[in-house]
Amino acid sequence: MVDLVRDILKAIVDHPDAVEVKEVEGERASIIEIKVHEEDVGKVIGREGRIINSLRQIVRAAAGKDNKRITIELLS
Repeated sequence: MVDLVRDILKAIVDHPDAVEVKEVEGERASIIEIKVHEEDVGKVIGREGRIINSLRQIVRAAAGKDNKRITIELLS
């Protein structure tokens, strides 16, 4: 799942080498933490949060097969 998020983010941002994606796992849920270059934060969020919400939707759909709950958080 981390690789999927990393690949999508690298395609969106201007500084792909600054993308950091880390997964923190729990028993039933996981949190994917995203760090990007400060100039790319707006691109990742998108207008009215559309990009980040779409990314969350993709990850939820992919995680549904494993009966896991995954949350994406953008760290600054």
